[in-house]
Amino acid sequence: MDALSELLSLLKPKSYITAGFDAGGHWALTLDDLGGRIKCYAVMRGECWLTMNGIGDAIKVCAGDCFVLPSGRSVHIASDLQTKPRPASEVLDPNRSGEVVTYNGGGDVLLVGSRFEIDGPHAEFMLKALPPLIRVDASSDQIKLRLYLDLMMAELKDMKPGAMSVAQNLSHMILAQVLRLHIETANETDVGWFAALSEPRIGKAMEAMHSDPALPWTLEALADKVGMSRSSFADHFRKRVGEPPMSYLTRWRMVSAAERLSLGQESITQISISLGYASEHAFSTAFKRVMGLPPRQYGRGREQEVSSTGIIGKI
Repeated sequence: MDALSELLSLLKPKSYITAGFDAGGHWALTLDDLGGRIKCYAVMRGECWLTMNGIGDAIKVCAGDCFVLPSGRSVHIASDLQTKPRPASEVLDPNRSGEVVTYNGGGDVLLVGSRFEIDGPHAEFMLKALPPLIRVDASSDQIKLRLYLDLMMAELKDMKPGAMSVAQNLSHMILAQVLRLHIETANETDVGWFAALSEPRIGKAMEAMHSDPALPWTLEALADKVGMSRSSFADHFRKRVGEPPMSYLTRWRMVSAAERLSLGQESITQISISLGYASEHAFSTAFKRVMGLPPRQYGRGREQEVSSTGIIGKI
């Protein structure tokens, strides 16, 4: 499985609201319900501004642009930067799935989007791999994305039998396509998981670690695989990913182990061997260092959560 597919698999995004927002005149909203959620929007008509607390300058988004908000930070979205924002929770019905809400008479700006609940048991850990704001502008090669958006708008407009099921499936495709386009258009000076995947040699090394984490990878082996010297690879990887290669490999192994422990279908010994550890003790030591709990205690915690809530890791 490729790295992006693994990220989405571990996050387990579940779309439960897919809706439109048609606004007119002067307006401003604060998206104040982002904790533990990912929101993905597309500007279908008009333009508006995005601002995020503590993150850079205001960003103008226009028809054809898409943006993803995965960090949980409060975000302001407005027709202009002078209008005082109102909390979105006071304006928009949280159970409006399938509707196109008209605000201030509508007609100027049309947004469509989905809100995803994150069901993965280590969602917070994984969300840190994503930038606080992901934007794909209309100039990107987004033929597939445009097709998915047009199909979603048709489903929301016609509301034929099964429309919400189709729209929610499309929302997952839109989210994946936006993240893919973001990887393909990342700036070479960006730092982080997504930025690294966009760099051919570093991305190749990451894909190798993801595809077979059980291999006894060494710094030299990874450097040879991508045709770089060991020192150059280590330095370049750290600058693009934000941590050394072997640290990244260990962390990814432990996230994978945590996911399997949460399912409760394999023993700790089975998991440790499958991830390349010579002993359960060595695996347990690494797991506690990265995840903060011994694997047995982590596994028991997941079982207790399932029995008390009926779900795994719901946020």
